[in-house]
Amino acid sequence: MKFKLLFIVFCFCVFSFAQDDLVSEIDVDISLSTEVSSVFKGLKIINFESTKLVAKGGFYFVVSHRFGSVKNGFKNFFGLDEAVTHLNFIYGLSENINISASRSSNQKIYELGSKFRLINQSQNFPFTVVGYTSVLANTALSTDNLPKLEFSHRLSYVAQLLISRKISEKLSLQLSPTFFHDNYVANNNQENSQYALVFGSRYKLGKRWSFNFEYGAHLNRAKNSLYKNPLSVGFDLETGGHVFQLHFTNSQFMNTNTTLGNSTGDWTDGDFYFGFNISRSF
Repeated sequence: MKFKLLFIVFCFCVFSFAQDDLVSEIDVDISLSTEVSSVFKGLKIINFESTKLVAKGGFYFVVSHRFGSVKNGFKNFFGLDEAVTHLNFIYGLSENINISASRSSNQKIYELGSKFRLINQSQNFPFTVVGYTSVLANTALSTDNLPKLEFSHRLSYVAQLLISRKISEKLSLQLSPTFFHDNYVANNNQENSQYALVFGSRYKLGKRWSFNFEYGAHLNRAKNSLYKNPLSVGFDLETGGHVFQLHFTNSQFMNTNTTLGNSTGDWTDGDFYFGFNISRSF
C-alpha cells in the first residue's frame, strides 16, 4: 500500500513540476503552437489506450500478439509457441470521436469501445484530456464450470480518463484514472468494481523510434489475490502507414480490465512476455 501511495504522489509531482525542470533544459517551446500534436504515435502506449485518436473518416486495423512466458526457455521456445492474438478495428466518426470493435483469443473476449477527446493541449490548456469507455463480453466462461452462469455474468465495463502532456519534443507523459467492473470475479474476496491508476510515458529516441513505459497500479485488489500490477517496457517504430510496437510485459492480456485485474507475470522471477502491436491505417 505504501508503494502505491508513493507511486501516485510521484506521478502527480512529475505532472506538476516536469515542465519547469525539463523545458528549462531543452531549447524547444512547444507552447507557441495553438495545439500540440504527436503526444503519442500509437493508439496504445503498450497495453493501455493513449490520448491519440484516429482522424475523421480514418480506419485503423491493429493486430496485437502476446507470446508465452520467456521463463520456460527452449521448452516453449521462449514463449513463441504460446501466442494469443487481439484484433482491433477503429474508425474515426469525427476528429474527436472514435469507435472500436475487437476480439481477443485470450478468454475469447469481444469488446465495443468509444474514445472521445474532451480538450487538446495548447498554449491555453496544459493537458490533452480524452475519455475511453467500453463494454466487454467474456465468451470463454462455461456452464460446465459455472452451472448458474447467465449472460450478464460475462459482461465487464471500463471507463478511463486519459490525461497526457507533451513535456518537450522528446518526452510525453500520461496519467489515467481507471474504473472497471467485472460482473463475474473468480475470487470471492475481490470486489466487482475495481479502481486503478495507469502511468505511461514516451521518450523519442530518434526520428522514427521511441521508448515507451507503462505501469498500472490496482488500488483495491483483494489481499489474497495472486495477480500482479502490469509493468511494460517497449519501443515504437514508425514506418509510413504502420506503427510497430515491440515490448516486454508481465501481462498476456490486452484488454484494460483483464490487464489490470488478471496479470500473473512476475518480473522478479523472470516471468514476463514478449509481444508486439502492429497498426495499419487505411
